[in-house]
Amino acid sequence: MRASDVMTANVISVTPDMTIREVAKIFVENKISGAPVLDASGNVAGMISEGDLLRRSELGTDERSRKSWLDLWSASHEARDYVKTHAALVSDVMTTELVTVQPDTPLGEVAGILETRHIKRVPVTQAGRLVGIVSRANLVQALASVPDEPASSVALSDAEIRATLMGELAGRKWSFAGRNLVVADGVVHLWGVFQSAEAVDAVRVAAQNIPGVKRVEDHTEPYQMMPGI
Repeated sequence: MRASDVMTANVISVTPDMTIREVAKIFVENKISGAPVLDASGNVAGMISEGDLLRRSELGTDERSRKSWLDLWSASHEARDYVKTHAALVSDVMTTELVTVQPDTPLGEVAGILETRHIKRVPVTQAGRLVGIVSRANLVQALASVPDEPASSVALSDAEIRATLMGELAGRKWSFAGRNLVVADGVVHLWGVFQSAEAVDAVRVAAQNIPGVKRVEDHTEPYQMMPGI
């Protein structure tokens, strides 16, 4: 799936010359938590979200604790904070360091952008023009809309189950050697020593996704660190 398959096309936008209170009312009336900011030419100039409105002098939430002595002595940092919490216009509060995606951007790439940049939405542009927006909610909705795969009627033999599982695990750093996998009567037995419980869980999930697997039994042992290491 791609961005165009899940994006919201009818995007509510704001302009740089709007006031913060006008934007707050738009958020409340339309039940949204963020919006792109479009300039006079219709290009995306920034984004504004609830996070940009959390600390405001009108609410008495403008003071924030300093996280380090560098923040305490940084005049420019304090000045930026003052603008963010006291400015009346969107242009002074909006986020201008933007990342956008194209309509044909794969959802995996979109999800990666949302995750690594710790943002909740990303504009979708085409030839510089806003055509939609993809939010975390859109991705969840897409997941909920994926039809359930029909149960496989193919009964794999124990040998086929083991071969399929080994193929899935091949090349993965957290997997373990084939000698530690035993399949008997559709039951996958995990043996050996693992460095993390997460690795055991990953192998278990991989096995459970194979048609014909009845259950997974874990006989693994935790990795014991050598003294002094």
